[in-house]
Amino acid sequence: MKRLLLPIAAGAVLALGWAQFTRNPTDTKPNDYTNWDEYLGGPDRSHYSALTQIGPQNVSQLKVAWTYSTPDSGQIQTNPIIVDGVLYGVTPTVQAFALDATTGKELWKFGDPLKVWHSTSRGVVYWQSSDKTGEPDKRILYTVGPKLYALDARTGKPIPSFGDNGTADLHAGLGEQARDKFIISNTPGTLFEDLIIMPTRVSEGPDAAPGYIQAFNVRTGRLAWVFRTIPNPGEYGYETWPKEAYRNIDVGGANNWSGMAIDRPRGLLYVPTGSASYDFYGGNRKGQNLFANCLLALDARTGKRRWHFQAVHHDLWDRDFPAPPNLLTVTQNGKKIDAVAQVTKSGHVFVFDRVTGKPLFPIRETPVPKSDLPGEVTWPTQPVPQKPAPFARQQMSEADINPYSADRDSLLRVFRNVGRRPFEPISKRGSLMFPGTDGGAEWGGAAADPDGILYVNANDIPWIFTMIDAPKSDELAHLSPGQRIYTQNCISCHGPERKGNARSGYPSLVDISQRRDRPYVNQIISNGKGMMPGFTALSAADRQALVSFLFGDEKQEVAGGSPYPAKVKEPYLPYKVTGYIKFQDSKGLPAIAPPWGTLNAINLNTGEYLWKIPLGQEPALAGKATQTGTENYGGPVVTASGLLFIAATKDEKFRAFDKKTGKLLWETTLPAAGFATPATYQVNGRQYVVIACGGAKLGAKKGNQYVAYALP
Repeated sequence: MKRLLLPIAAGAVLALGWAQFTRNPTDTKPNDYTNWDEYLGGPDRSHYSALTQIGPQNVSQLKVAWTYSTPDSGQIQTNPIIVDGVLYGVTPTVQAFALDATTGKELWKFGDPLKVWHSTSRGVVYWQSSDKTGEPDKRILYTVGPKLYALDARTGKPIPSFGDNGTADLHAGLGEQARDKFIISNTPGTLFEDLIIMPTRVSEGPDAAPGYIQAFNVRTGRLAWVFRTIPNPGEYGYETWPKEAYRNIDVGGANNWSGMAIDRPRGLLYVPTGSASYDFYGGNRKGQNLFANCLLALDARTGKRRWHFQAVHHDLWDRDFPAPPNLLTVTQNGKKIDAVAQVTKSGHVFVFDRVTGKPLFPIRETPVPKSDLPGEVTWPTQPVPQKPAPFARQQMSEADINPYSADRDSLLRVFRNVGRRPFEPISKRGSLMFPGTDGGAEWGGAAADPDGILYVNANDIPWIFTMIDAPKSDELAHLSPGQRIYTQNCISCHGPERKGNARSGYPSLVDISQRRDRPYVNQIISNGKGMMPGFTALSAADRQALVSFLFGDEKQEVAGGSPYPAKVKEPYLPYKVTGYIKFQDSKGLPAIAPPWGTLNAINLNTGEYLWKIPLGQEPALAGKATQTGTENYGGPVVTASGLLFIAATKDEKFRAFDKKTGKLLWETTLPAAGFATPATYQVNGRQYVVIACGGAKLGAKKGNQYVAYALP
């Protein structure tokens, strides 16, 4: 464990000399910096910069200023932060680093050289003490697995006085039932005074830990407060769950994984939460299920609820809030209102008075279909905002089938045989979810101008979910231990024949022994990779049995004779989905006609759109169709000079648009797709725009670079 606390590049610190780390990298005065010192640009998560050096008149002149290559390659979702000439980011295998923000030269890197985490990280948090005497305390806080680290921002070394020799455990406030359950954090925490409030990601099955909101002391690492999103007896919202739900036996989730925003002058924290687990069946959690799928306004000092709004009652569609809300000011009837706007996977925007929680546009409780699954009790209505109009399409008809697909007839047959009403509960027949579970909006979130304009990129991709009966104990009895564990835990994503679904992001496990060794596979099962959770409930013997099954050399003894007695570790539910399946043709093109991705400018003063354009170009249709748009991950940045910067698309482009009209002003090809939100900053009078290019999603090639652009 002590090895984990040693920065990889500790020697590099000595080699470069301590003086390099006790002065600003460019030797400029502090007021020569314009920082991007918080995730998504600031506590309001507005993705906004007041910089104007790069504008519509000269953006076409941008050139590469520097690049930084990480030692590992793969998906990078990081929105880097830049403080006083130093850029802080994270590698694909969750190693934190610091760079000179003018040259890309590495200053330090922290991580465990003996243990690689195959997760994703959206960035780090910078905190500096407000002490007036002595050397200021400067810290970087970020997560590796279930651990929150505090590093010295100047050296990358862990701070021994924080928690357990530099780490705090994200299980701290979740209770005894969650002690050994899967929990990590992909998204940077939110600062308020000496507190950091942490997002957490949990399993989406019935074995999920509860998604309580936890605040830790930045100086000590101690737990400061907890808000229980699945309330205890006597707490507000308890009656919206079954009586025993709070015990976390077969109900969990209701977590914030996407990040938060904070109004520091008011001490108000805005927390969007996700669905309760299991995501697609709620017969074991009958009721409205507060505080799942809620926008929560909490007292940042104490964690006490101020107000809440639930966007999905008794969620059966994995309709998590996918991104932090935006804090902005709008004008209605001549009056300025401090507002909070929340984008959704369904393609809606909810807008509220930031203090009172009063909706600024009408929201209608709309009747929705009932489930036909025995045991399920759907909520009779769901809230739908009447303004602004959705930024993603809500329904699909036969006329919408992709005209560029050679499989039109087979797509039509599938389409005609599934349920496709809005809020259609998932059934054994199959149900069309549109937009799919990846949005609408996704974790990249929206940008907001000070004048009340919201800019949000969207996916317009249909998915199909089908419910099946979960295997019962007697059906598993004849299976070998490893096959039984695979059937219980892996089959929904990788399929009964282990072929996976590459187009939906689930790799084949066939012949995995020819591509990976046993320790690697064992580690992935334990820790997870990307969006796959770690199966922490499996014992070492269970993992060994599963690996042996995947490698094709498991002993075939059935229960009672096996050296690896596999037990059902997670609570039993009667149904499970067959997998997260995009509705696509045989070549991987979406079943619906384009555009498949859009960029939208919405005036939140009026609820009307300024413009809407396709975002990206499908490479497979080059020369056949233009303006197709593509699926996109990562958000935009908006500047006072009138620009909107965004990468996000699988065509590997980085683009700048005129924020007033949506006109494309500049584009360049990246070394790999930039599935991340860019950042912009200024050092010594020069403005830079930087984007992480990791690719490795949607079929895009892998990359490992951060690329910064500036004017010549």
